[in-house]
Amino acid sequence: MLFNSVDFLVFFPLVTAGYYLLHPRFRWMWILLASCYFYMVFRPVYILILAFTIVVDYAAGLKIERSEGQSRRFWLIASIVANVGVLAIFKYYNFLNHTAHDLAIPLGVNWSIPDLSMLLPIGLSFHTFQSLSYTIEVYRRNQPAERHLGIFALYVMFYPQLVAGPIERPQNILHQFHQWHRYDTTNVRQGLLLMGWGLLKKVAVADRLSPFVDTVYDSPAGWPGISYIIATFFFAIQIYCDFSGYSDVALGSAQVMGFKLMKNFDMPYFSTSVGEFWRRWHISLSTWFRDYVYIPLGGSRSPGVRRYVNLLVTFLVSGLWHGASWTYVIWGGLNGLYLVFEQVTGWVPSTQKDRATTRSGILRQVIGGIVTFTAISFAWIFFRAKNLSEALLVVNGLGRDLLTLPSHLNDLGYIRANVMLNRPTKEFFTAIVCIVALTVAEAALRRAGGLNRLLELPRPTRWAVYYATMIGIVIFGAFNSVRQFIYFQF
Repeated sequence: MLFNSVDFLVFFPLVTAGYYLLHPRFRWMWILLASCYFYMVFRPVYILILAFTIVVDYAAGLKIERSEGQSRRFWLIASIVANVGVLAIFKYYNFLNHTAHDLAIPLGVNWSIPDLSMLLPIGLSFHTFQSLSYTIEVYRRNQPAERHLGIFALYVMFYPQLVAGPIERPQNILHQFHQWHRYDTTNVRQGLLLMGWGLLKKVAVADRLSPFVDTVYDSPAGWPGISYIIATFFFAIQIYCDFSGYSDVALGSAQVMGFKLMKNFDMPYFSTSVGEFWRRWHISLSTWFRDYVYIPLGGSRSPGVRRYVNLLVTFLVSGLWHGASWTYVIWGGLNGLYLVFEQVTGWVPSTQKDRATTRSGILRQVIGGIVTFTAISFAWIFFRAKNLSEALLVVNGLGRDLLTLPSHLNDLGYIRANVMLNRPTKEFFTAIVCIVALTVAEAALRRAGGLNRLLELPRPTRWAVYYATMIGIVIFGAFNSVRQFIYFQF
């Protein structure tokens, strides 16, 4: 079920009302059943995969807690193999098969193993990593094993963050399913405000930019450089509003019921270094790889080159987590190289000194922000392109005809075809207005200290913000077709 669908408009109030009307003893059952329905709307049979990982990790957690020595390690490995095995079959089998076939050709080996024809279960990487974090934390003795199978199933399947995160840790969320959440007006107001803000970002910005991006990236041959630049810039904004919009709705819908999920985005495009960007973007995944991949490899404690290798390996694995394609691996590798460059050169303008109000500090922040956004946007090319050849087509075309661009500025036909990307003029300028409005709004929220500060405003001002959000969704929202969230494919 999509958060931006009519179905969810009915589902959410019914589930929330049922949650508060039921006796606390039965609430976990209600939310678990609702979460099963939420997931089965996409493809019912794939709930069996979730059931498999839930049973395996529930049993593994109990075994790990009751065991000592090598036995504990055995059950942890069993959990990892089961979870990674599911990912390998559904997400990476065909990719690995194609790679083996390509490697076999120069060796003269006849590789004829067929591909598997099956759809990728929605959100597979998210709930697999969440389940894995449980057994790892039990193994590390940071989390007691969950005795209640139904509660553990709810930990894996909690509908707000089931298919696109945030990827929770058991220490943060598991105990909350045992608690009795009373109806709290503040939670409801904050949650609904966050949901509205997330929905606004999704339908009024991300979905408005999507047709422009698709126009170029679905048929990338033959465009001038300005078209690639605009499409890539639009995609950088689109993916942020799409994914952070989902996370806002997830956090908001959970908060309405009294659950506190971890923050997943913190206005990352205001970052002045790539390191800062990754502390603000998809925080739940970044910290997952930090805690379970980077630090076990040795992290920053490793001497010399080894530290940079750890960083690169972590980002390469992160890229592969996003998708079974070399484009994702290159995307991850580029971000890893950016971070290595920052650490080697010490070029990190987002220090406390640089944040001073001096003219030089402000200038360094501006330059750092522009460079960071440009570097991140360049990497997004490999994330968005359908394959490596098309990504390279875009990269090679970025500078095409840019020197002659000034001579075309009075050519309305050229502007409509290559700047507005063959989309209606009204759509293009509406998209620009939405981007500017988003930037101004986020800058104001950042300065004010967050979205919840709006609740401290006088009632007339507060309700003016509520109405403005609703009007923005209705007027600027792209409702021609309900667009799936980008990260559902992972």
